[in-house]
Order: sequence, then structure tokens, then C-alpha cells
Amino acid sequence: MAIHRFVLLVSLSLVLFGLETAVSQRQQQSQVPCLYIFGDSLVDNGNNNRLLSLARANYRPYGIDFPQGATGRFTNGRTYVDALAQILGFRTYIPPYSRIRGQALLRGANFASGAAGIRDETGDNLGAHTSMNQQVNSYTSAVQQMLQYFRGDTNELQRYLSRCIFYSGMGSNDYLNNYFMPDFYSTSTDFNDKTYAESLIKNYTQQLTRLYQFGARKVIVTAVGQIGCIPYELARYNNRNNSTGRCNDKINNAIVLFNSQLKKLVDRFNNGQLQGAKFVYLDTYKSTSDLAANGAAYGFEVVDKGCCGVGRNNGQITCLPLQQPCSDRTKYLFWDAFHPTETANILLAKSNFNSRAYAYPINIQELANL
Repeated sequence: MAIHRFVLLVSLSLVLFGLETAVSQRQQQSQVPCLYIFGDSLVDNGNNNRLLSLARANYRPYGIDFPQGATGRFTNGRTYVDALAQILGFRTYIPPYSRIRGQALLRGANFASGAAGIRDETGDNLGAHTSMNQQVNSYTSAVQQMLQYFRGDTNELQRYLSRCIFYSGMGSNDYLNNYFMPDFYSTSTDFNDKTYAESLIKNYTQQLTRLYQFGARKVIVTAVGQIGCIPYELARYNNRNNSTGRCNDKINNAIVLFNSQLKKLVDRFNNGQLQGAKFVYLDTYKSTSDLAANGAAYGFEVVDKGCCGVGRNNGQITCLPLQQPCSDRTKYLFWDAFHPTETANILLAKSNFNSRAYAYPINIQELANL
């Protein structure tokens, strides 16, 4: 048993060392000139800090393992896009849009906002946030600012942006903080699972097309993960049904419909609907599912509870200010009721980068090299 545990720890150490080695090898120059990020709390790194919102993470113990402490990241350390930026060779993390303007925008910006969704009203139950439509608007404003550094030459700016990577991870809150919250939203009566997914894809198509119209050519879109299996849903579902360890299949089945349509949208975009663009679909649903199912192989001892939280599965109430989290975050898949730990984020980023196991039709490294 001791030998088996040692092997697992060595394997995890090699994965983490591999990230640092990959970063050090590329520090002279990043593989792409800039990275623009759109999304929700899975990748938000501080845009919500000054908003009147419950969707904020600029307090301890969030950031307990991050060098700058509690920055507004909804995890203990690095987010998925932090790890991705490192693998791509960026010397520093992509900053939140709320903190940058001017020439710094040429290197990229993170527009993501906790509680945000494809639909504008999504997340209103948590207070202020920046929806996907608003994030796209902020990006178009940023493009206008960047134009001055190309002497007003839109063609030159377009050529520059065409080499950048655009990451968009949206849809989780449209289910978690909208469709499956009937006391606050009417969408579950206005739609069924199929028509709701279709409505989201219609809106998302317009948003992604607008990014394309303002320069996006290399675009990553992520599937929605297994929300029915996060600690928050496990706590609610198993409490209602007097059971333990069961995922909420009703939620997961609805998400599968959205994900399948998102993958088809990627095909349409790549097959000529958006001329000259290359979209990559990341199957976050499968990658997170596989990570949970094979957690022991990566050193995870707990895959159904948050490292920090209150109540059943540490998921009934998310991580509170100054709460004492678990002592070894590398053993937990989830940091709180909703979000992965830094270790999980790094593993997911590495698995998507140079493998097609969860990336379609090409991986992120291939996208960067186009």
C-alpha cells in the first residue's frame, strides 16, 4: 500500500514538474502573441472584485496557494487558463480586463466574470456580473483601443489578432444559475431540455460570430462539465433523495444536449460558416468525468467533496471568509462546492494541450501552430 501511494505521488509530481519544465522552455517567447479569455468563475481572475455580487472570491482562503494570494480566482491557486497561459509560454498570467487598458491589451485580457452566462439574466440571483454579451462588448471596445497601436490600420490589427488564441468557456451558469433554479427563473417552463439547448446555441452562435467579426480566428470553446456531480449538486440531490454519492442525472442529461449541439456548431464554423477561422471544442464533460473516475491514479483521495465548504459534501455552503480549508489540496479534485483545485486545473490544461483525447478536431498546440 505504501509503495502504491509513493508511485501515485511520484506520478503527480512528474505532471506538475512537466508543467514547470514546459513553461521554462518557452519563456523566451510565447507560442502566440496574445490570449483573450471569456467565461465564468472557472476562469475569472478578479473582474468581479469590485462588483456588488455574491460571486466573488477576493478573500482568504481563496488563493491560499497562489503567490499573490486572494486575487479573485475561484480556487486555491491557478485556474485552467492560468495553467494554459503558462504552457503557451506567457511569462505572466493574463490580467483581468478590469485592471488593464491601452497597450497592455495587445498581450491579451481576461474578460471572464463569475456567475456569467450566455443569457443576460443568468446569474442575477447572485448579484452583479458581466454576461457573455457584455464581455463581447468589452472586447470590441478593447479592439478599438488597440487600433491606435497599428496607426488605424484595421488590416494590420486583423493580421495580428488572427495569430492570437481566444478561449470561451460558457454555459455552466445557464444551467446552474438559471434553468435548474425554477424559483428564480422561468426558463424551465418556457423551454424543455432540447429547446433550451437550442436557444443557448443560437445566442452563443451570435456571440462567437461577433468575436470573429472583431478578429478572432483561433478559438477554443469548452463543453459544460458534469454539473450534476459537483459537491453543490451532490449535497442537494442526495439530501432530497436520502442517498449518497449519486450524481444528478437530470442535470447531466440536459447538459449533454447542449454539448452535442456545441460540437456541431464547431463543425459548422470550421466548414466554411466563418471563413478562415479554426475552432477547437474541448470536451470538458468527458475530461472532468474521467478525472473523477480515475482520481486515485492522479493522487486524488477525495473526488466528491470540496476542500473548503460547509455541510454535506462540503457543498451546501461554499467556502466562507477565513474558513480553514483541507490541509493538502493536492488530494482533492474540488476546491469548493463548484470549482476544481489548482492541481485539477493543471491536469486538465495539460490533457487538452497536446492530445486529441478531449480536443476536437485538433488540440491546442496544433491550434497555436496554425
